[in-house]
Amino acid sequence: MILKIVTLFLIGIAVLAMFGRLRLRLPKSLARTKCRACGTPRIGRGACPCGKG
Repeated sequence: MILKIVTLFLIGIAVLAMFGRLRLRLPKSLARTKCRACGTPRIGRGACPCGKG
């Protein structure tokens, strides 16, 4: 019984590791979501709260 639990646990960890290695490529528009002036993340298309970007 314990061997079965350990085996399932290791298989689960291996599946999580495979999903962790997947790298999704984001479009360039999503990659540039930080303000150029202050570096804070921007949400949406509006102006940055710092007033510079």
